[in-house]
Amino acid sequence: MALGAGESGTHYRQCTLCEASCGLAIKVAENRVVSIRGDGQDPFSQGFVCPKGLALQDLQEDPDRLTRPLVKQPDGSFAECSWDEALDLVADRLTEIVRRDGGNAVAMYLGNPITHSWATVSLIPGLLSALGTRNRFSANTVDQQPQHLLAYLLFGNPLLLPVPDIDRTQFFLCVGGNPAVSNGSIMTAPDMRRRLAAVRERGGRVVVLDPRRSETARLADEHVAVRPGTDVFLLGALVHTLFDEGLVRSGRVAAFTDGVDEVRLAVAGLSPEAVADRCRVSAAVIRRLAREFAAAPSAVAYGRVGVTQSVFGTTAYWFLHCLNLLTGNLDQAGGAMFARPAFDLPALSVKATDLVGYDRWRSRVSGHPEFAAEFPSSLLAEEILTPGPGRIRGLVLYAGNPVLSVPDGRAVERALGDLEFCASVDFYLNESNRHADVILPPVPPLERDEFDVVFPSVSVRNWARWNPAVLRRPPGARDDADLLLDLTQRVHERLLPWPRRTLATAAVQAQRRVMPRAYVDLALRIGPWGARRGPGGLSLKKLRRHPHGLDLGALEPALPARLFTRDGRIDLAPAVVLADIPRVVAALSGEAEAEPGLDLLLIGRRHLRGNNSWMHNLPRLAKGGDRCTLLIHPQDAASRGLADGDRAELASRIGSVVAPVEVTDAVMPGVVSLPHGYGHDRGAGWSLAARQPGVSANDLTDATRYDPLSGNAAVQGTPVRVCRAP
Repeated sequence: MALGAGESGTHYRQCTLCEASCGLAIKVAENRVVSIRGDGQDPFSQGFVCPKGLALQDLQEDPDRLTRPLVKQPDGSFAECSWDEALDLVADRLTEIVRRDGGNAVAMYLGNPITHSWATVSLIPGLLSALGTRNRFSANTVDQQPQHLLAYLLFGNPLLLPVPDIDRTQFFLCVGGNPAVSNGSIMTAPDMRRRLAAVRERGGRVVVLDPRRSETARLADEHVAVRPGTDVFLLGALVHTLFDEGLVRSGRVAAFTDGVDEVRLAVAGLSPEAVADRCRVSAAVIRRLAREFAAAPSAVAYGRVGVTQSVFGTTAYWFLHCLNLLTGNLDQAGGAMFARPAFDLPALSVKATDLVGYDRWRSRVSGHPEFAAEFPSSLLAEEILTPGPGRIRGLVLYAGNPVLSVPDGRAVERALGDLEFCASVDFYLNESNRHADVILPPVPPLERDEFDVVFPSVSVRNWARWNPAVLRRPPGARDDADLLLDLTQRVHERLLPWPRRTLATAAVQAQRRVMPRAYVDLALRIGPWGARRGPGGLSLKKLRRHPHGLDLGALEPALPARLFTRDGRIDLAPAVVLADIPRVVAALSGEAEAEPGLDLLLIGRRHLRGNNSWMHNLPRLAKGGDRCTLLIHPQDAASRGLADGDRAELASRIGSVVAPVEVTDAVMPGVVSLPHGYGHDRGAGWSLAARQPGVSANDLTDATRYDPLSGNAAVQGTPVRVCRAP
């Protein structure tokens, strides 16, 4: 029998600090965590756990973590207050702005931790609807929006994302990703080091294309250094080679795929010989990789932020899809496949019609099209700072820190200070919400029941798990569901006339009664593993009999039945992408983004002990030396008189920072690397993170550099100048 929250003994649940979703065995005594280790009986993670899972204890016990609401005082300091006082203040101020200036005068910014909570994924749309705003921004558009846009254009649903069948592939081509550190990243896969080793052990190949010899590249059969921002050319040349050498074999999906001839015409000008100099990769290597990929018994091309965080993010990632499909590796074992999640988020998202669409409305200042009901986060500052009707005057920051996460963080900081009212939902006082008027802290992960509604949709194996609360929460504490339902009800009470107010309040009360257990149970029963499988179908009651999680098997071919397109077919050549090809071809003619004096290209990097900006205050993750260092090639260091340990000034078009130097041939000449998420010297008051604050790479990245199709920020390949710091 499962233990109740706070009961002494060993509790089992999954980690919610990164996408890997590893199973944990958590020993508890008298409502306190004694120890955390990997759950050896978890059928998915099989005992693997990275340092982040162990650090859940640090998060639970962190003296800097907020436990009571904070309200800003006239002198700029914060003071604790009651929950009712804080929630009423947020509702009063936001609805005051809505009544005066309209719903779009209020906006919401969502950080990526919301994907780890059923409540935030399910209930935030209700709060946005109550406020009547279309101004939604999120970390998606700094990270992965091209992948969602192409999922919509090709497969009919922004959440229908193919993932590598890593456990069965014979050729894993990794472009601009580092899964050995991320354990996936839109490829939920615990212990990727073991999985990569298994590819090689069964006679397969692992090839990494990256400007840096990353942790994944060190485990690969081959590492090819590629100039930042040129993935679009290299991937286009790989597809060109398939057509040029008669290697196109689409296989089963050809029967329901249109647009192959249009793809052939689109890549006509992107031969390996044409792109080689720009990519710094020889034509011979490009052609060999295309042949090896096409000849492999199974193969999959996987790309992440090195591909998506560029000015050609969508078109580059489209070429990656073409590479998988045209070689017969889409929806086939060992190729790019679709998970079949027990809680079928892609299917359920169709019911929320505002999440499925493109260019239905545009941003006020730049006129950028929305996608999936949100705007690029790079536009947040201008929407706040630019006067005029519809200007954002109120903001809700939900689990986000855009000052350190969004391009041109200094401009974002100015914008937050210019707001009329800002509310934040967060565990911590951080670099962004120090500008807020109210901070509402939800309970930490171990104090809430949880069910993962997101990451099983992008997992390399089908699985499901119910995660009961491990610890009892303090009296009066709120979880995300409590906060969102309380705020939504208060907004309805202030904005809606009777009887709509009564009906809306009744709907919120009904949600309180059914969430999360009845809600999850219904989703499981109507999902692909539920009632349609007969009397043995999955329900929450049955799932709870498996405290270590339930394995639902390997990925299986799902197309065309899984497609959400209107005609049940794949259009491999969407008009919006084809229209971008002339821009790509024109960029081949010269260094399109070169700027005088900015002769190096800046890329980011991630560490196993970190995940964006909010984990640098946890002892298990922050221990060790300073990781916010500037990696620079020996050739570039020598020409600038720099050596290990020196302090270098990096300057871009918009700003400059100073960071310690680390000379290494792990980065290619002409490239420097600085990790993201640092810059904890802005007065947030974190006791541990402030000791090694580092600098923010987003004080250098430029909000005007983004992919015009998806709006994704182009933070990789930022032109910079590096010299010895004065």
